[in-house]
Formats: sequence, structure tokens, C-alpha cells
Amino acid sequence: MNQSIRLLMLVLILLLTACTTMYLEGLEKVGIPKRDVMVYRVEKARDTQQETKEQFKSALEQFTAATHFQGGDLEATYKRLNDAYEASLGKAEEVRSRIADIESVSEALFTEWKQEITQYSNASMRQNSQRKLEATQAHYHQLISSMKQAESKIQPILTVFNDQVMYLKHNLNARAIASLKGELGNIKSDVSALIASMERSINEANAFINTMDSK
Repeated sequence: MNQSIRLLMLVLILLLTACTTMYLEGLEKVGIPKRDVMVYRVEKARDTQQETKEQFKSALEQFTAATHFQGGDLEATYKRLNDAYEASLGKAEEVRSRIADIESVSEALFTEWKQEITQYSNASMRQNSQRKLEATQAHYHQLISSMKQAESKIQPILTVFNDQVMYLKHNLNARAIASLKGELGNIKSDVSALIASMERSINEANAFINTMDSK
């Protein structure tokens, strides 16, 4: 990567950071604190993961049904599988975006919290706030780790989906169906692992939301 590209990337990062800061400050001016924004974004990420889980279940059903092809219009089968792949791809991008949204507001929230702790003159209050900050950060790291672990299982499945859809498009014959049959066991296993990981992440999100609401 040459110097000009690195400089451009740095400028873009700084601009995005500035925009995020201005956006969050604007919300606070109308009575919406960073804490509430964070909870809202965790809720949205949780809901997106639920939708993504259902989408991959649906896609698996479409791929499984295709292996039972007994003759007819393979072009229609290709279109159904391609639609399933495209929908899954869209949900994958949404999951990544939701995680990034949580990370941006959490960084701002924790930075502000740390700065405000230093302003306490009462030692007991300062220590209590510090403990709450550390507990919230620990729970947050557990949450974001779970979300990223689930998200990391998506791309390998999408890669296989894409390969099978393209192979079917280029062949539209029994050989393409045979290829899908040969890969179906691995696809089922990977989707099952993704769903289980998504469910753990959704549970972590619910626990985090409940903790934040109770504080």
C-alpha cells in the first residue's frame, strides 16, 4: 500500500469518527444519551441475527430441495438458489454493519465514562462508578466476542453457496445437482453450527440489554 492510499484511508477514518461523534452529540442534545443508543443498537443487532438465522435456515431448505430434482426446469431451480444466496449475502452484510454500529457507540460511551470518573471529588462515588464501568466493559467484550464469533461462521457458508449457484448456472444439468448433493452434508453441518452460534449470541445480547436496563 503506497503512502497516498494510506493517507486517504486515514483521512476517511478521521472523517467517519468525526461524523459519529457529531451524531452522538446531537442525540444527547435532544435527550438521548450514548447508553440508550448502545442498548438500541444491541437490540437491532440481536434482531438482525435472528433474521439472519432464519434466512440461512430457509436457504438450506432451498438447497436441500434442489438435490431432489427429478427433471424439469433447472433454470428455475438456479433462480431460487441464487435468490436464497443473495438474500443470505444481504443479511451477512447487515450483521457486520450492526456490529460496527455497536463498536462505534461503545467506544464513545466508555471514553466519556472514563473521563467523567476523574471528575468525582467523592472517593466512594468514584470507586463505585469505576466498578460499574469495569463490569459493563467486561460484559460488553463478552457480547461483542460472541457476535463476532457467530459472524465469522457466515462467510464460509456463503462461499459454498456461491460456488454451487455458479456451478449450477454454468451447467444446468445433472452434474451440477450431483455436485450439490456431494456438498449438502457439509452445508447442513456448517449452517447448524452457525445457527447454534447465533442463538448463543442472541442470548448474550438479551443478557446485556437486561443488565443495562437494570443499572
